[in-house]
Amino acid sequence: MPRNPYYAGPPSDHFDGTRFFNTGADSTDAGLLQVLRWKMAGGAARWPRSVPVTQAKPEARVAGMRVTAIGHASMLIQIAGMNILTDPVWSDRASPLSFAGPRRVTAPGVAFADLPPIDVVLLSHNHYDHLDVATLRRLRADHDPIMAMPLGNDAIVARAVPGARIVAGDWNDRLALVGDCTTTLTRANHWSARGTRDRRMALWCGHYLHTPAGSLWFAGDSGYGDGRIFTDIGQRLGPPDMALIPIGAYEPRWFMRSQHANPADAVAILTDVGARRALGIHWGTFQLTAEAREAPVEDLAAALAAAGIAPERFQAAVPGVSYDG
Repeated sequence: MPRNPYYAGPPSDHFDGTRFFNTGADSTDAGLLQVLRWKMAGGAARWPRSVPVTQAKPEARVAGMRVTAIGHASMLIQIAGMNILTDPVWSDRASPLSFAGPRRVTAPGVAFADLPPIDVVLLSHNHYDHLDVATLRRLRADHDPIMAMPLGNDAIVARAVPGARIVAGDWNDRLALVGDCTTTLTRANHWSARGTRDRRMALWCGHYLHTPAGSLWFAGDSGYGDGRIFTDIGQRLGPPDMALIPIGAYEPRWFMRSQHANPADAVAILTDVGARRALGIHWGTFQLTAEAREAPVEDLAAALAAAGIAPERFQAAVPGVSYDG
């Protein structure tokens, strides 16, 4: 049995003593033959090398709720006077290497120097397009935020970002952040790895923010599964005022279905959790899969029309654009 370098704790309904796992969902583990089949099949759409972005310059504080898209899963949440970043990535590549791996095609929607004071960072899991050590070090040096994350990720961040203020928890744990703001870690159908030998040794999650200015749910990365985890979130925590739901990195479906929602799945998540409004994230910044860059936007519009849901209720978030809750 391999040793888990990140977390040691008792077995649970989603931890076997070494690895975390999804309950009631298809396996996300892919063997070498499946990976080779995916990579050798070809057919991936060609993305543009760059897409222009008009960068925002946010206010220092917002009393209500405003969300500004940075790109991919990185969002600036300004809520109840607090400034919160989700899965912040300002690096050029989503990779452990500076010279290889997916390169961003959109500049960050807010220049790093134009960020308001950052109070909190929410991390969903340890994949390189979500947990970017270089960005976390910059945030620690310039803002010293509280960093909230699921089990095992705290060991990774503590080693890479000395002095980081870290809080960590399990699914359904509620963590204190700043003032009257808390986050509840929510289930997701996903997986984790930083290398080739640590698959599922750190937990993955979403974050449900409870604040005086309303509630916001950041779903993290997730496949749809049977949908029960999302119905449970809405019933357990209440329908959120705003939801940040992934809509990209979903083709080919035979390979991605268990780990990434497509736009039709995202619309089902919206209705299952009962969100008043949603923004589509995790699209258009890094090419991770086969679909065309604009496909998530087009497929989201089609899925909303098929479900009879007004397009204003669920918009694809564009880097540099702010959305009031």
